[in-house]
Amino acid sequence: MKNYRILQIHNFYQIPGGEDVVVRNEKRLLEEHGHMVYTYYRSNSELQKKGLLGKLLLPFTAVYSFRTYREVKKLIRANQIDIVHVHNTLTMVSPSVFYAAFKCKVPVVQTLHNFRMLCPAGSFFRDNVICEECVKGGMRCAIRHKCYRNSKLQSFVSAAILQIHRFIGTYRKVNFICLTEFNRKKLLESLDAKREIVDPNRVYIKPNFTFAEEVVLSDSRPEEEYFLFAGRIEALKGIDIAIKAFEKLPDKRLYIAGNGPMMEEMQRYVSEHKLENVKFLGYLQKEEMTEKFYHAKAVIMTSQCYEAFAMTIAEAYSYGVPVIAGRVGNMDGMVQDGITGMKFTYDSADDLAKKVREFETLDITSLKANAREFYETRLRPEDNYQKLMKIYEDISK
Repeated sequence: MKNYRILQIHNFYQIPGGEDVVVRNEKRLLEEHGHMVYTYYRSNSELQKKGLLGKLLLPFTAVYSFRTYREVKKLIRANQIDIVHVHNTLTMVSPSVFYAAFKCKVPVVQTLHNFRMLCPAGSFFRDNVICEECVKGGMRCAIRHKCYRNSKLQSFVSAAILQIHRFIGTYRKVNFICLTEFNRKKLLESLDAKREIVDPNRVYIKPNFTFAEEVVLSDSRPEEEYFLFAGRIEALKGIDIAIKAFEKLPDKRLYIAGNGPMMEEMQRYVSEHKLENVKFLGYLQKEEMTEKFYHAKAVIMTSQCYEAFAMTIAEAYSYGVPVIAGRVGNMDGMVQDGITGMKFTYDSADDLAKKVREFETLDITSLKANAREFYETRLRPEDNYQKLMKIYEDISK
C-alpha cells in the first residue's frame, strides 16, 4: 500500500468541538501507518486580531481567500503532496483551498462533519426544533432567521459561500466523505435535482472512529452509580430534556460533564427545584473524562438534532458503556434498542425517564459486552484506516 503525503486542512472554530478531536485522531492514525501528514490549520480566533478593514472584508475572504490559495498551493508543491484532505473551511480557510488543489492537479476530498453543505448553520436546527426550511425555501431563509450564531451578517456569509460555490460549480470537482448513509442520502436528496451540484460518484461513506485508550483509573471509586451526560450545555444537545427526565428519577444520579451557553440557566433550574441527584462536573480534561465514561452505568444522549456523527456514542462504546439515546437522525442508527442501550422519543423527558427505568431491568453485563462489540466491529481505528485508504486509492486514479 502506498505511503501517501497528505496535506490535512482544518479551520478551528473559536469554541473547541468534536471535529477537532476527529482531525487529531485521523492525523495520528495516518502517521502511525507511515504516511507523512502536513497540516494547514487556521482558526476563527484570528478574527479577534483583525482590524476594521479585515473585518469588513470578511464576507469576501470567507468566500475566497487569496491568502489560503497562495499558502496551500505553496505547501502542496514544496512537499509533493499526493492528497489534500479538507475537514472544515469556515471561515478563515474558505473554499479557495479547493482551487489550490485543482491548480496543482492534486485530488482533494472533504469530510462533511455536519450538514453545512445544506444548512448555513450546519445543524438543521432552529428555535429548538429540527428545521430544513433552507432546503425547500433557499438560503434566504437562514438569513431571515439569523440561523448562524444569531447574526444576519454571519448567516449571510455562510449562505453566500454555499450559494456562490454551488453556482460556479466548485463542489462538482470535490470528493466528499459522509459519515453515515443517512448523511449521504440527506445530501443527495436535498440538493437541487435539476443541477448536479455534487457528483454522486464522488460521495463516499466513512464513519468517525475513536481510539480505545488504556484506562488509567485513580484510587478513588465513584460513591454511587450514575448516568453520564457528556457534551455542550445547550439546547441543541437537549440538556434540558436530560435534567427534566432525572427530575422524575430522584433515586437515579445524573453527572453532567461539559460547559456551554445554558450552564447558568440549568444550574439555576437544578438549584430552584432542589435536584440533589443532578451534579455538574464542568469541563473535564481527557483523563478525567475517560474515568467518568468508564464508571458510568450508561451515557445519556439527548441531542435535538440529527447529529452528523455522535462521537459521544463512539466514545461510550469504546469503554463498553451502553447508551440511552433519542430516536432521531444518526443516533437512531447507532443505538440498538435493548442490545447496546435504549432509545426514547428524542424530545420527551417523560419517555427518557421511562426508558431509564426500563434500562435498569435489563442485563447490564450483556449491554456492556454488546456496546464493546459494536466498537470492535464498526469503530476500530484499523477498520477505519482501511476504508480511508480505499477512498484515497479511488480518488487518486
